[in-house]
Amino acid sequence: MENKLEKKYGLFTAICMVVGIVIGSGVFFKAQTVLQKTEGNMPLGILAWIIGGVIMLICILAFSAMAQKYEKVNGIIDYAEATVSRKYGYYIGWFMTTVYSPTLTSVLAWLSARYTLVFITSCWPDFPLVIPASEGGCVIGPECLALMLFFLVCAYVVNSLSPKLAGEFQTTTTVIKLIPLFLMAVVGIIAGLVSPTHMLASNFATASAGGRIGAPLLSAVCATSFAYEGWIIATSINAELKDSKRNLPRALVIGGLVIIVTYIAYYVGVAGGATVDVLMNDGATTAFTNIFGGVLGNILNLFIAISCMGTMNGLMLGCCRGMYSLAARGEGPKPGLFGQVDRVSNMPTNSAIIGLLFCAIWGVYFYLSNLAGTWSGTIAFKGTAFESVPFMFDSSELPIITIYAMYLPIFIQWMRKAKGESTLRRYIIPSLAVAGSLFMVYACLVGHRMENFWYLIVFAVIMFLGYLFRRKDAGDIKTE
Repeated sequence: MENKLEKKYGLFTAICMVVGIVIGSGVFFKAQTVLQKTEGNMPLGILAWIIGGVIMLICILAFSAMAQKYEKVNGIIDYAEATVSRKYGYYIGWFMTTVYSPTLTSVLAWLSARYTLVFITSCWPDFPLVIPASEGGCVIGPECLALMLFFLVCAYVVNSLSPKLAGEFQTTTTVIKLIPLFLMAVVGIIAGLVSPTHMLASNFATASAGGRIGAPLLSAVCATSFAYEGWIIATSINAELKDSKRNLPRALVIGGLVIIVTYIAYYVGVAGGATVDVLMNDGATTAFTNIFGGVLGNILNLFIAISCMGTMNGLMLGCCRGMYSLAARGEGPKPGLFGQVDRVSNMPTNSAIIGLLFCAIWGVYFYLSNLAGTWSGTIAFKGTAFESVPFMFDSSELPIITIYAMYLPIFIQWMRKAKGESTLRRYIIPSLAVAGSLFMVYACLVGHRMENFWYLIVFAVIMFLGYLFRRKDAGDIKTE
């Protein structure tokens, strides 16, 4: 008897996966980045969050229509195959497996480690960091790297040995992570309005006076892309979701709306707890401490760490299934090996192992390049013409922009092939999704500049390896 993935997840779990995969570190991690990119302009930051959220929601609506029509093994690959070609579906699957999912998962593992160490050092000031916490040890210390890799292994074990437990963990952490967000949103807004200094009004009035708009807004939108991204990974469970063609679109739309409202409310709430300058320099955790006090504020830091772990768990879910999604189609390296599903755990164990390896590789790169500065120009290219040009790029944002570019052929071909669909679902929503995706690509070119060049070199090498592993006899599948 053929051993396949079972239908084990319901609608509520699917919604929690969408919300849980997206809401995690991004809103905490990138709220500070958005303020820095907009030079402290709060209204401009809110506009960036709105633009990023609207683009996400439009893309969700476009894929929701496809989810009601196509179902196989992995949502995004299914949609690419059915609308464009099997070859294009393979390359998207290869990118998702080797770059997109592991880069996001590794960043979330680092953030889980970071906020865990922040909590520990707050409770235990003499915690023996090799690099003192006051000098960024919680961010770049070797303890942070070791804890990051440990969390990756834990997420792999949970997902590969007990997928049902992983789903329950996702549901639990989704509820937990909403607690600090809603508390900060409600209490922060009230505290900012009634404070003697009128903190909230002051932050909006001071930050919105003058300044540049174009480039800062585009850079900020790129930053929000990380906070909003991850929802597409939820489509990887469509083969394991009960009544997938009905429940997956519902989960995507409901989850997307919850995410947008939560993010904007939290961002405004943070402005009620600290000045813009403090938030730009020290991050949102200062606002927690100012409003809730040292003890409760530190407990909320623990909630943030758990929130990051929940998101990492959801992303690891996609990593574990990545190579299996290719192997199930007879594609990629060793389809017979990576297509195996364990009879006891009902998980593609071999695929999960290679997914963990990709996460570890990208995690070490992110740590060394973006945090420790090991590959900055002055170190890696000292004495050469490239000494002033660092060979590094932000692996938390650029792969996300790449996937938006890869959506374009899918949306365009859907408009060509989706006969029998309404004008809204066939033309209007996909056209808006194309416009939103193009906007994200433009924002990336303006916001990241030289980083794009180095990233594209790495991207080209990885995709060429994908070309070498592709079965040349693979043909296009028939579409409806």
